[in-house]
Amino acid sequence: MAYAFDTLGYAKRLRDAGISTAQAEAHAEAARDFVMAELVTKTDLDAALDHLALKLTVRLGGMVAVAVAILATIIKL
Repeated sequence: MAYAFDTLGYAKRLRDAGISTAQAEAHAEAARDFVMAELVTKTDLDAALDHLALKLTVRLGGMVAVAVAILATIIKL
């Protein structure tokens, strides 16, 4: 999911703080290209956690199945 980033407003605020127009615009574009692209949304985190929970459930189920099989084998001996 992409977020809207107001580069014009960001550059204007930098200019108002005394930064040159060229530097303010370059900084705003860099923030948009590099910082905003790396943001993670709540939806992204929820999907990742759901995936990890599923992997953990499958792994735990496999471990329980192996433990039961080992115990059954030991009991038969």
